[in-house]
Amino acid sequence: MTETAAERAARHAAIDADGAPVMAFSHSYATNQHIAEHEHARAQLLHISSGVLTVTTGAGRWIMPRDHALWIPAGVRHAVDTIGQVDMHSVYVVPDAVPGLPEQLQVTGITPLMRSLMNEAVRLRGDTATPRAAYMLGALLHEIPHLPKRPLGLAYPANRRLAELCRAFVAQPSAHLNIDQWAEAAGLSRRSFTRIFRRETGLSLSTWRQQACLMAALPRLSAGESVTAVALDLGYDSVPAFTTMFCRMMGTPPKTYLRNQIVDCALSAAASGRAG
Repeated sequence: MTETAAERAARHAAIDADGAPVMAFSHSYATNQHIAEHEHARAQLLHISSGVLTVTTGAGRWIMPRDHALWIPAGVRHAVDTIGQVDMHSVYVVPDAVPGLPEQLQVTGITPLMRSLMNEAVRLRGDTATPRAAYMLGALLHEIPHLPKRPLGLAYPANRRLAELCRAFVAQPSAHLNIDQWAEAAGLSRRSFTRIFRRETGLSLSTWRQQACLMAALPRLSAGESVTAVALDLGYDSVPAFTTMFCRMMGTPPKTYLRNQIVDCALSAAASGRAG
C-alpha cells in the first residue's frame, strides 16, 4: 500500500519521539511521486526493492535503482522523486550510533546480510526489547559502514558557473563533452578548470560525465528500453562503447544487470506471496 503524506508525517513524528538508536520501516510510493524538500534529525538508510528513486540536495543529485541503498546523514535537506512505483525500507539511525558511519551522502549496494537484517528489523519494530532484537539491530548498525559504495551520485560544484554547466548537462547528457569548451564557458584556463572541478566534485570531468550518463540510462533501462536505443540516444558511438562504460561503473554488463533485476523482482514477489 502506498504511504500517504499523513502516514509519512505520523511516521516521522514517531521516529522523533523514540529513543531507540535504530528504527526500521517498510513503505511504498506511487509512480512519479514528488516528496518536497525536508530533513531528518537521524541519519537515514533507504533501500529500494522496486522502482527507481532520485534524491536531490543543494549539493547534487543521487539515483537509486532497485536493490541499492542511499545513506543520508542527519540534517541534510533533500527532495525525493520516484520513477515507477517504489517499494522501500527506511532505516533511521541516531548520529554516531556506532563508529565508522558514513559522513557523506552516498549510494551503496546491499549485501545479502544487510537485506536480511533490514527485513528482520521491520518485523521487530514493535518488539525491540528482547536480547534477539538487540543482537539483530546491533548487527544492522555495524553492517552499514561495510556496504559497497556505488558511483550513482552526481555532486555539483559550488562554483556558480560550473554548477550551471553541470545542471545543463544533466538535463541533456551526452557521451561527448569537450573540456576546453567547458573551461572557456566558465572563464577558466583548462588547468584551473580541471583543478577546481576535481576539488569541488571529487571527480574528474570525464568520470563525472560517465556517471551522469549512467544516471540517465538506468531509469530508462529499468523501464524496459533497449540497450541499443539508450546507448545511441546518449551519443555513444556503439553499443559496445556504452557497455564498456556500464561495466566499469556497475561491475556488470547492462543485460546482465537487467536480467538480475528481473530475477530479484520475481523472487521478491514470490516471497511476498508466501508471506501473504
